[in-house]
Amino acid sequence: MTHLFENYARWDVEIVSGSGANVKDTTGKDYLDFTSGIGVCNLGHCHPQVVEATANQLEKIWHTSNLFKSSLQEEVAEKLTSHSMGEYVFFCNSGAEANEAAIKLARKFTEKSKIITFLQSFHGRTFATMAATGQDKVKQGFGSMLETFVHLPYNDVDALKNEIGHETAAIMLEIVQGEGGVHVAEEDFLATVEQLCKDYGVLLIIDEVQTGIGRTGKPFAYQHFNLSPDIITSAKGLGNGFPTGAMIGKKYLKDAFNPGSHGSTFGGNPLAMSAAKATLDLIFEEEFLNEVTKKGEYFVSKLEEIFSQLEHFKTIRHKGLMVGVEFSEEVGSMISLLRENGLLALVAGPNVIRFLPPLTVTYGEMDAALGIISGTLLDSKKVTC
Repeated sequence: MTHLFENYARWDVEIVSGSGANVKDTTGKDYLDFTSGIGVCNLGHCHPQVVEATANQLEKIWHTSNLFKSSLQEEVAEKLTSHSMGEYVFFCNSGAEANEAAIKLARKFTEKSKIITFLQSFHGRTFATMAATGQDKVKQGFGSMLETFVHLPYNDVDALKNEIGHETAAIMLEIVQGEGGVHVAEEDFLATVEQLCKDYGVLLIIDEVQTGIGRTGKPFAYQHFNLSPDIITSAKGLGNGFPTGAMIGKKYLKDAFNPGSHGSTFGGNPLAMSAAKATLDLIFEEEFLNEVTKKGEYFVSKLEEIFSQLEHFKTIRHKGLMVGVEFSEEVGSMISLLRENGLLALVAGPNVIRFLPPLTVTYGEMDAALGIISGTLLDSKKVTC
């Protein structure tokens, strides 16, 4: 018997320990974890530097409140702003909270309420972020949504030109739609989005919850496209598994978040900030990020060789170590077989296998994962899509 709500479709596996890309379940079985907690443990499980930083902080103080100054918050904020377009940071506990903050800030600053987002997007499960999300499945059963969000086809310039206007507060998008199928934005589309925002006085919000903190080979994915958004949001990889989120904004937005306008009891707490500082110290190094790009190119090239032999394979989309393999049929049986054989992977919609290995993954671990994929899906002949 369980006393938990059944809102998660849980696998029949309990992970009890991990190091880097390797984890172990309650039976002692080992797995290569190419989910990273859904893009969270970018430095792998129990990274020594992050463990040491949080353990040291545990012996000092866990919580005070945001009534007090925080030098740790200041240090992490400086790291985030020096590696992004922003000047100010608000700390919270998750990606949904970061996106809530971005939505509130955009509406308060512009004094407008209409926000354009895109089909297949995912921005969270609170009422505002659920309404912002361009997938009906997350909204079923919850009644009327907030009416101020408009969802347009992704990468469709004409649809955007027809919808945007001076009554629009913001455009909100992901550079790579992770939950929606690992769809990468087109460069011309993003350039048009930014120009239209300038033309109409609209804020550009980029949701970097999954793509940020090195996942694509840059500190933030928008930096691949020479964009300068007004607001970006971050979470998942920020604390390497310790819950934390951040909204980063440009200087001219500062006065819209005046004292009392927004808050978070646990946001920016000392434990979260110690984990985030240790994480960013490692990931924001140029050499580290260059390696992410190289690893992504290597892994995808080898995946192409394997998956191209399967009948229903369509394409691979990726940016850095954010990889989606699309098929013309559902992939649930593949995910299950890979897990049985010791490799953890994800779906991104019914037809896409998503790989999010730790950014610290070694070439040996990638080769081992590729061996499991090949042995499971080709050699065994046990699966068709």
